[in-house]
Amino acid sequence: MVGIVNYGSGNIYAISNIYKRANIPHIISNNHRELQTATHLLLPGVGAFDETMNILIDSGLKNFLDEMVLDKKIPVMGICVGMQLLAESSEEGDLEGFGWIKGRVRKFDSTKLRQKPHLPHLGWNTVTTKKNHLIFNNVDPELGFYFLHSYYFDATNEEDIIGTTDYGINFASAVHHDNIFGMQFHPEKSHQNGISVFENFVKL
Repeated sequence: MVGIVNYGSGNIYAISNIYKRANIPHIISNNHRELQTATHLLLPGVGAFDETMNILIDSGLKNFLDEMVLDKKIPVMGICVGMQLLAESSEEGDLEGFGWIKGRVRKFDSTKLRQKPHLPHLGWNTVTTKKNHLIFNNVDPELGFYFLHSYYFDATNEEDIIGTTDYGINFASAVHHDNIFGMQFHPEKSHQNGISVFENFVKL
């Protein structure tokens, strides 16, 4: 069962609708006891780094998620800001992230961006997969994914990057380390490609 962590951030009902149509069991919850039954966890995210991390800390979800992900090795996937929370820190705020994947979240240098308006990076863009990972099964690389962000994950270890996207620089748009995944794009807004990612995640 997929546990969609509800911390007041993200398109949780769009994700839920995808799993409903696929007949995949899931719950939307911020209750530790309910989420303990999950075999997979999703961290959606729309918002600022510190604001979102503060909610997780104050609710006790941060410590709970550390236990589920690091100790119990439950597969987890962070989306957009949910991916950025996987890092050690962010230029967007002062708080520490989960630190599950080594790296720092940085703001795009707008002087290097050709498109206008420069920020946020908004709309469809392609993802070049660096490894033949199962999470990208049945994904059409020409179609791409939907993005909405001004910050990107600067991963410390090159081997943790499984997908890259060009926006002024070639940045990590998908990361993976052990049981931990991060997607900078919004699968829930990415039509069939996004549906494939959500369905593939449950099979891992």
